[in-house]
Amino acid sequence: MEIKVMIFIPKKYFFYITIISFLGISACDQNQHTEYSGFQIHNTLDSSPNQKQHMPNIRKIPVKDFFKNPERVAYKLSPNGEYIAYLAPYQSRLNIFVKAINENEATRVTSTTDRDLSGFFWANNERLMYIRDFGGDENFHLFSVKKDGSEEKDLTPFEGVRVMIIDDLAEDEDHMLVGMNKRHPQLFDPYRINIHSGELTQIAENRGDITEWITDHKGKLRIAVATNGVNTTLLYRASEQDTFEAVATHDFKISVYPMYFDFDNSETVYALSNKGRDKLAIIKMNIRTGEELELIYEHPEVDVTYMSYSKKRKVPTTISYTTWKRKYKFVDPQIQAHYKDLETQLGTDHEISITSTTKEEDKFIIRTYNDRSLGAYYYYDTQNKELKELAKVGSWLKKEELATMKPIQYKSRDGLTICGYLSLPVGVKAKNLPVVINPHGGPWARDSWGFNPEVQFLCNRGYAVLQMNFRGSTGYGREFWQASFKEWGLKMQDDVTDGVNWLIKEGIADPDRIAIYGGSYGGYSTLAGITFTPDLYACAVDYVGVSNLFTFMETIPPYWEPYRKMLYEMVGNPEDSVDNARLKATSPVFHVDKIKAPLLIAQGAKDPRVKQAESDQMVEALRNRNINVDYILKENEGHGFHNEENRFEFYERMEAFLDMHLQLANVEE
Repeated sequence: MEIKVMIFIPKKYFFYITIISFLGISACDQNQHTEYSGFQIHNTLDSSPNQKQHMPNIRKIPVKDFFKNPERVAYKLSPNGEYIAYLAPYQSRLNIFVKAINENEATRVTSTTDRDLSGFFWANNERLMYIRDFGGDENFHLFSVKKDGSEEKDLTPFEGVRVMIIDDLAEDEDHMLVGMNKRHPQLFDPYRINIHSGELTQIAENRGDITEWITDHKGKLRIAVATNGVNTTLLYRASEQDTFEAVATHDFKISVYPMYFDFDNSETVYALSNKGRDKLAIIKMNIRTGEELELIYEHPEVDVTYMSYSKKRKVPTTISYTTWKRKYKFVDPQIQAHYKDLETQLGTDHEISITSTTKEEDKFIIRTYNDRSLGAYYYYDTQNKELKELAKVGSWLKKEELATMKPIQYKSRDGLTICGYLSLPVGVKAKNLPVVINPHGGPWARDSWGFNPEVQFLCNRGYAVLQMNFRGSTGYGREFWQASFKEWGLKMQDDVTDGVNWLIKEGIADPDRIAIYGGSYGGYSTLAGITFTPDLYACAVDYVGVSNLFTFMETIPPYWEPYRKMLYEMVGNPEDSVDNARLKATSPVFHVDKIKAPLLIAQGAKDPRVKQAESDQMVEALRNRNINVDYILKENEGHGFHNEENRFEFYERMEAFLDMHLQLANVEE
């Protein structure tokens, strides 16, 4: 579900990322890859501000070409390097295929036909593990299957239970560590699970406030993270025979997150920390005392994201961060030399990432991409520097027909610098254009540079697309993040509105042809946009968006319950009279009388984050006032449309809807 690159990132880190960005869309955030500078738009069209442009003779690319499943994706090497596994469609669903490294013929090892697999990895040289949910409920099960397709087994066949990976135990070919809320829906206990039989051994009990478990390099459970909702406590024990003891407690706005132990497995850990600073930095700390021992790296403008490491050589390799593009600081000469060779062979017009490696770290899978291409996968032999293409991703899309994503900046009305991206239709000047405003989900996430199928689809249909990292977007430091607290529908929305007004002032947008579209929190921002600035938008598309802040917080998934107090501090507490009034004032469902723009809503019936009732009540309120609203409800979907036929329908409906209400000149076939 979350794809990380570089030499090694523990799978347990993925869960932390998911919690921080709890309202992001999982299924429809496709191909999102993550530096910043101003981008000067040159208006060279000789026309009056009110003159509409006609589209050039750009081919109208079929909707399905943007949103169908790739032919082959997510390549992974077996630990010994003798096999490659990847995902490919079987009956329109992404399943696992395996082939020997020097053979072309592949064996399909899974046969799921109702829903794409959410992710997979090699457990050992003979067996693979994969996760999937059912209908979008996000109660992920862990499955095991041999590389020839035999002995497929659901290892966690428990109704209403969600599994997360704590440690794959690479040195133990028969077991791994998982967390499950099997005993209590709000709490994840750690288990050792046999990957053949599914036999479970609970190795600790969640005392009621632990949200994460962290192992050392030998797979021993030695760190836990606990919360009371507003304070986070680090817990440590020297061995699994000892009792966890509190190390340090911080307000949740201060992040001190242990990434992994130093390689002697002692009391020293590498951590991400913004304690005493605004931006997240890489530090060394004593996990027994909580003392910061050494600052490894910090960036003056943005948060540091992670520091990868070599499991074989036991050294840190690269530090990553994102300004307008993802950037690396190399701390290992060997990996730096590999990247330099790869740039020599592949060029510098693509981002280059190492996505898989053998246990000996002598063979890599390389992935490339940029803003106009989904790129390709390559097999790279570090010994002889041989690079072999495995598959192009989205080969049916032609780079010259696709839009460039440019970084932009503008000032909010209260003086904050808002960074974002502007994508323009190919061959069209930045003058008097129809525009789709596209606020991201999260909201504590961010948009990044890379290939975005939604953006490319909209640009191909003649629309400019503005994505902005409004206050609260992550990666820009603690102060920028905290500026979003209790500002849903207020200053956060002002940042979106200010981006629209910037486009109009610059002459880029035709003020009569502006739409707003977003998913999840972006869906809330869409509804807030047409409710609180009703004259700004000609139409809107809400994708699994929140409409009522009261019902949204009443129906959060049970495993979010430990974060309820945090949610109250960040969004608002319904039991506080001042917050209650603000929540009502900023819940679009209570203000549908202000809406003028036509609206399209899409919702998954099994969405565990934004329940169907969020869309139902909005549709009912609008229809009761005879306001035009088109509603797409899918019974077999959750938080975003995962199945490609549902994606096709949604974007086809969106295309017709935007074309009707923005009166866009047709693009030639």
